[in-house]
Amino acid sequence: MQSAEKFLQYRGRFAPSPTGPLHAGSLVAALASWLDARAHRGQWLVRIEDVDTPRTVPGADRLSLAQLAACGLHADAPPTWQSARMPLYRAAVERLMADALAYPCACSRKDIENATTAETPRPRHAELRYPGTCRDGLHGKAARAWRLRTGGAAISWQDRAAGPQMQKVEDAVGDFVLLRADGRFAYQLAVVVDDADQGISHVVRGADLLDNTARQIWLQQCLQLPTPQYLHTPLVLGANGEKLSKQNGAQAIDTSEPLHALNQAASALGLPTQSDTVEQALAVWTAAWAYAWMRPEGQVQAT
Repeated sequence: MQSAEKFLQYRGRFAPSPTGPLHAGSLVAALASWLDARAHRGQWLVRIEDVDTPRTVPGADRLSLAQLAACGLHADAPPTWQSARMPLYRAAVERLMADALAYPCACSRKDIENATTAETPRPRHAELRYPGTCRDGLHGKAARAWRLRTGGAAISWQDRAAGPQMQKVEDAVGDFVLLRADGRFAYQLAVVVDDADQGISHVVRGADLLDNTARQIWLQQCLQLPTPQYLHTPLVLGANGEKLSKQNGAQAIDTSEPLHALNQAASALGLPTQSDTVEQALAVWTAAWAYAWMRPEGQVQAT
């Protein structure tokens, strides 16, 4: 892990999952994170988040990197892959175990569904809240996964776009998974470990991940890691009104006309689209981004 001293310099990142090529929504997040780094005269990294191996599509990582390059979005260091970073995740889980912050869980998803049927109906796609069944022991059952104790703290932070935020993680999702039943490390753990190890000072990503932020801040606090500043960008919606994604048929961006693809992403971010070349457009957008977003940023706290 890196110390807080590494956070004195701006460092951002774009972290696509290699489940298919980049689409219009992906490009919005990539462009926004690249612009924020350039506006701050900082570094921009690319991390391939392939920890969820069953969903990984062979070759999608290299295709995504080629799409970014075609759009003029070049990283300041070679890309990294989560699949090469497993020892870091294991060390983090073992530390949480040693500190009694992580505990084994025997519950299947069906068990959790059955235990929460009497609770208030949840919105579509919302996560199941874990009711804490195994928090005080397995009671003779075999362990399936490892979870993080959330306690009763309410996490408050200032999102640079969405404004003041607060979530009591225990009420929202309950104790969440760190190490899954199939032996894979959970996204929440991997992203927190990676951001700290790579010295990420600013996270710019899609608004669909805003709800994840409180869990990640809590995990950062449990591991005594610095918390980056966060900015969540608008989502690109599909014809059905839901977030555009690979799962609902989002088409790959057409890199034969990179300026057209970039203009669409810039429009979603409220940026002007009158430039004649990719290079000119990126320069104009960097200046516009600096004017719009380089302002005092809030502090994170737990209450």
